[in-house]
Amino acid sequence: MRTTLRPRKAAVTFTALTALAALALAGCGDDGGGGGGDPKTTPSGGLSLKGEKIEVAAVWTGPEQENFTKVLKEFERRTGATVTFVPAQDPIVNFLGTKIAGGSPPDVAMLPQVGAIQQAAAQKWLKPAGPEAKAQLAANYSRGWQELGAVDGTQYGVYFKAANKSLVWYNTAVFENAGAAEPKTWKEFLTTAETISASGVTPVSVGGADGWTLTDWFENVYLSQAGPEKYDRLAKHEIKWTDPSVTAALTTLAELFGKPSLLAGGTSGALQTEYPASVTQTFTGGAEPKGAMVFEGDFAAVNIAQTEAKIGTDAKVFPFPKVGDAGTVPVVTAGDAAVALKDTKGAQALLAFLASPDAAKIWAGAGGFLSPNKNLDPAAYPNDVQREIAKALIGAGDDFRFDMSDQMPQSFGGTPGKGEWKALQDFLKNPKDVAGAQARLEADAAKAYRAAAKG
Repeated sequence: MRTTLRPRKAAVTFTALTALAALALAGCGDDGGGGGGDPKTTPSGGLSLKGEKIEVAAVWTGPEQENFTKVLKEFERRTGATVTFVPAQDPIVNFLGTKIAGGSPPDVAMLPQVGAIQQAAAQKWLKPAGPEAKAQLAANYSRGWQELGAVDGTQYGVYFKAANKSLVWYNTAVFENAGAAEPKTWKEFLTTAETISASGVTPVSVGGADGWTLTDWFENVYLSQAGPEKYDRLAKHEIKWTDPSVTAALTTLAELFGKPSLLAGGTSGALQTEYPASVTQTFTGGAEPKGAMVFEGDFAAVNIAQTEAKIGTDAKVFPFPKVGDAGTVPVVTAGDAAVALKDTKGAQALLAFLASPDAAKIWAGAGGFLSPNKNLDPAAYPNDVQREIAKALIGAGDDFRFDMSDQMPQSFGGTPGKGEWKALQDFLKNPKDVAGAQARLEADAAKAYRAAAKG
């Protein structure tokens, strides 16, 4: 599977708050600034869908499901439709396939991978976005984000939720007690980790039980070290996982993964820690948490909110450090796109609503959310840290790299216990075996791409 995003010639580089951006939106917009939303003038406003029932499937759980449900409730208020959230399992394409085979597909699904959109379109499950949704996309989204939701020139997806997956969150009390500063390079990052370890706190929390977090570690190191051109080629499997550039990236990761004393709970603890716990354990226990730093996207804010830590004071963030003297600060993004599986008035109206700043404003206020909608007022975000991330997001340009594993066939890049997720978990367990990890990655990738080519 290949993303439809046009190849970029250079990776984004940035400093200070600009470094917190992963995306940017350029393009023309309407006059809605993410305000309160007059039902008569905003998407779906005045449209009566009374009596219509709409099912929306997504893999979100916990706070993410709760916040998305608030968005759906507002759509209900405006239209009179009844919207039901359908919990889906990863990989969502398999879940949808089962539903379609049983004759009961949801009306709309939130797909978290570009590869999933490509696969669903190839199976002819998806319905093209209607005129109102496309109008909202043209008004509110950059060309790059529109293209990510298109397949062979047909618009299917509306990217509602975006992510900057190149951030490291840290416990400020631990840093202050250790006399540590925010690192800018990988070498400084490792030195900072050793400094924090010497202060009596384990420095890095890794959610290794969820393989997708390990793909994010790899992608940030690889993008910074190998550069955007090779990143694009590896994402398309135009170069093999046995390539020397992959060797270099895994060797770099092993500098951290190969030192269990730097990982919260050691290697076994990291492999047993799920992503949400990797965040919360970093901000629980005051100046003596289980880990001092946790790498993940802006969406970690929603997990931090489950602790007593305050973002901006107790919890701060710095960009993923650049690797090597010739490296750049990496910017890896991701997102969730709404697609219609039924060509109904309700499904199309919901897509149009999700493409509007009004819909984005609802979740933005709850935190743990970034929108690729340029007309969302930054004031909608709940704190200065997220507000500055959003402002930088809007102004950073359209030169970004989408999550590599999300561009790949889902059987390789997006399935728990298989493919890249499993190979990198095995690598975390035995980071000395770089060659073995590469061989497994290449064998699984080759198989997945062959199957994808056959349709």
